[in-house]
Amino acid sequence: MEAHSDRLDVQVSVGEQSVLMRVAGEVDIATVAALRSALWSAPARPVLQLDVAGLRLLSAAGVRALLAAHLRVRARGGELVLVDPSPVVARVLRVSGLHRVMPILERPSAIDAARRPVAATDLQLAA
Repeated sequence: MEAHSDRLDVQVSVGEQSVLMRVAGEVDIATVAALRSALWSAPARPVLQLDVAGLRLLSAAGVRALLAAHLRVRARGGELVLVDPSPVVARVLRVSGLHRVMPILERPSAIDAARRPVAATDLQLAA
């Protein structure tokens, strides 16, 4: 299941226990209907993961759509989880208070992990 326009791209992967929806581009008044449609048509699973790493813009209309989707998924016993928000989107989530309403998972990038110093306790010596 996919939805694509010049400004918004939505890709959906369905598993047994979860649905992963990747959203990239911009969510504003012109594209929010496509996002809402994708969220509403997602198959019912215990977890709906919304990967927003590729989202460059999240307007107030997008915040309302996320809140409505959160309430809808929760009403049927599931959970909507936002995954890896970009800095711009993370700021909107904090300013709007949405970060207090739904879980947000932030994955450290491989580059950040590679830059972290290795502690002596993390090293395993070969015997």
